[in-house]
Amino acid sequence: MPKGYWIATMDVADAAVYDTYRAANAKPLAKYNARFLVRGGQQTNTEGQWRARTVVIEFDSYADALACYESADYQAAKEIRLPVAENNMVIVEGYEG
Repeated sequence: MPKGYWIATMDVADAAVYDTYRAANAKPLAKYNARFLVRGGQQTNTEGQWRARTVVIEFDSYADALACYESADYQAAKEIRLPVAENNMVIVEGYEG
């Protein structure tokens, strides 16, 4: 079964509030066995438009990635982030080739 991934890029306007979001999203991410593959860090934008921060989170399956995003716990956490971060996000199924 292919893994599932959240891939997000964001610009954060208030780091303190964003830290509150990160603490709140820990519960749903743990519940769905999520693993951070990329969490900020150095990046070089080589093509197109990109935001300052990139995050890639791996789930055991695409279904788990969707279920985590749609969960009440994550939706509550997301409400903390929305006022302080401009975000692009995609949930994608991994490749098993």
